[in-house]
Amino acid sequence: MKFRQAYWDEPLLKELSRPGRIGFVPPTDPEVSRRIRDPMSLVPEKMRRASLKLPELSELQVLRHFNRLSQMNFSVELGMYPLGSCTMKYNPKVSEMISSSDGIRNAHPLQPPETVQGLLSIFYELSGFLSEITGMHRFSLSPAAGAQGELAEF
Repeated sequence: MKFRQAYWDEPLLKELSRPGRIGFVPPTDPEVSRRIRDPMSLVPEKMRRASLKLPELSELQVLRHFNRLSQMNFSVELGMYPLGSCTMKYNPKVSEMISSSDGIRNAHPLQPPETVQGLLSIFYELSGFLSEITGMHRFSLSPAAGAQGELAEF
């Protein structure tokens, strides 16, 4: 079976470069300009580059270049990941949404227990579901990796 992700020969930025092209340059705050005058004066001489030849591209060219590169990434929307590391397993979008909610993302291990009762309830119910699915008596959510999880089993 052939790969499903996009693939093409994307040129390097330096190959797309044309003299005189520039991207968006934000306006400088007049107050900052008045106070600093020459921004290079803030950089010690020994830390300055003698020369720096960057590609000359429009903002649109840069955006399109990185967008094309991103489309070449394999993703779960295009097919299943083969067996691999723990980080490559499929995570449903709904799980990603739940785990990135403020109440879960901003929880801290040293928070007072009364402030994380909802999170503890989620963990308790999840461990119950996983115990039932796997046929285990108990289920731990604390092992951090595959090998550690296998040791926790014994």
